[in-house]
Amino acid sequence: MTQKTAMITISGRPNVGKSTLLNALVGEKIAIVTNKPQTTRNRILAVLNRDETQFVFIDTPGYHAPRTRLGDYMVKIVRESVADVDAVILMVEPIPNIGEQERQLIERLKANQVPSVLVINKIDTVKKEELLEVIALYQGAHSFEAIVPISAKKGDGLDELIAILDKYALDGPQLFPDDMITDQPERQIIAEIIREKLLLCMQKEIPHGTAVEITKFSEREDGIIDVEATIYTEKASHKGMIIGKKGQMLRQIGEMARHDIERFMGAKVYLETWVKVKERWRDSAFLLRNFGYTNE
Repeated sequence: MTQKTAMITISGRPNVGKSTLLNALVGEKIAIVTNKPQTTRNRILAVLNRDETQFVFIDTPGYHAPRTRLGDYMVKIVRESVADVDAVILMVEPIPNIGEQERQLIERLKANQVPSVLVINKIDTVKKEELLEVIALYQGAHSFEAIVPISAKKGDGLDELIAILDKYALDGPQLFPDDMITDQPERQIIAEIIREKLLLCMQKEIPHGTAVEITKFSEREDGIIDVEATIYTEKASHKGMIIGKKGQMLRQIGEMARHDIERFMGAKVYLETWVKVKERWRDSAFLLRNFGYTNE
């Protein structure tokens, strides 16, 4: 039984490895991961019970300059998530330069006076001398409680990170049941799995204009799960590209998604997908709420 809890936000610029870290910490894939920036759009909560401590991690969208209502929503999520928590992880790449996104996040950490840990990810891609240069640079920019070099992809440094974060745990009952690993509904996770496969399969300009809605989710008597999903895109020309010649691209996306959904659900899944056009949905308050991007 846990006797302490720690609420920890994971923040950083897009594509720095926040979702990879979240998945590695809890040992389950609950946040989608691609090599494209701004993959994560929502706040994702994950729970890890370790000895007497329940860690509650909050994965946030990458901090960026918004250009749509969806972008505004994502940045608002980041700003709200670095306040009223026990500690904040600022995750950066091993580059000896502090970018504008990192500077703005550091200013927010200072303003909120929240304990912060610098996590330098992807250390397997640089030499030790380069890493020391990055550490020195960030030490001069902010009084971090600790600086932890890790490789989220390989799992290096994660035990050390957990040991440091345990210092910020407060005495009190656990917030979530032992068997709970995320607050994301199954429908939301399935929609995100489909969107991940679309991100992996499609060209650069298309994925950010897409959203996925689960329109049917039911279980048969024999345990097979029926899922129907609609992929929305902003342009009619993109609809044809997502479907592909003779439906080949859409079949590939669906097949890849079905394998992951079956692994997640632990059951056989029958998945059907459609593609529809919704122009400028990223600037529609109604559609953003419809797709689950809401502050309510």
